[in-house]
Amino acid sequence: MDKIFLNGMQFYAYHGVFEAENQIGQIFVVDVELDVDLKQAGETDALEHTVNYGLVYEDIKAEMSIQSKLLEHVAERIAKILFNHYNQIMALKVKITKMNPPIPGVYDGVGIEIHRMR
Repeated sequence: MDKIFLNGMQFYAYHGVFEAENQIGQIFVVDVELDVDLKQAGETDALEHTVNYGLVYEDIKAEMSIQSKLLEHVAERIAKILFNHYNQIMALKVKITKMNPPIPGVYDGVGIEIHRMR
């Protein structure tokens, strides 16, 4: 299957279990990979034969602005909205990284990744 991807999208949001996370917020990085048949778009050079990743970005941005305790919940919402808006998507992967979680240690980030199919 062909793929469309949006990598390294950064959003300032207020997701987390701890009250400080909900009040202060932090940067989250979102990576999305969409399984789509791109053959017709490649042959026709027509936007209507693919998934407009500008619109996908706006959908993800909207979901990231809705506060949740768990990143798992945010990722499920993103998966559902993308499947609902774009019939061409056969499967997808959503990865959300919390850059500065309130846990001790040295790391580049922590997060989750989900894979969903129609």
